[in-house]
Amino acid sequence: MEIIQGTDEYKGKEIVFHYTSEYYYEAYVDDFSVRFVRKPFGHEVHKEFKSTLLEDWLENPELYMIKEADELVGFIEISLESWNHRLRISNIWVSDSKRHQGIGSKLMNKGVERAGELGVRAIVLETQSCNDKAISFYKKHGFTLIGFDLISYSNEDIEKKEVRIEMGKCL
Repeated sequence: MEIIQGTDEYKGKEIVFHYTSEYYYEAYVDDFSVRFVRKPFGHEVHKEFKSTLLEDWLENPELYMIKEADELVGFIEISLESWNHRLRISNIWVSDSKRHQGIGSKLMNKGVERAGELGVRAIVLETQSCNDKAISFYKKHGFTLIGFDLISYSNEDIEKKEVRIEMGKCL
């Protein structure tokens, strides 16, 4: 499977992301310290959200895709953050039927390769504390926790077990 660069025809295309999770990372906050502990939900949780590709707020976004028989099976969307010399992965997606076949790793490797070409100092991305499979995938690729936002999506993110987590990898 070959990785090809996406064109402006994908600008504004809305993608629906969905995942299931049996685990989450509980955020324990005490004054000025926070600890995340992996815990089971007790049942499988289904999450869904939408994202739009190549949005204007991204600085020179790039889209790299894998297609099979003209069907999109995966992509990674990246953009340079020139103000702090980092590369942001704004989206990475693999179709349900193609997961666990190495496509996500191939796309992640493309992002790391592109970061090297651009000479950035780090790669960063956002995920949620309830997206256990994504966190495991990012950790497998050398990403670690670099930050979090306890009220990014709502004032009840901790209670909803959906805290914004920033992960990164220094180059």
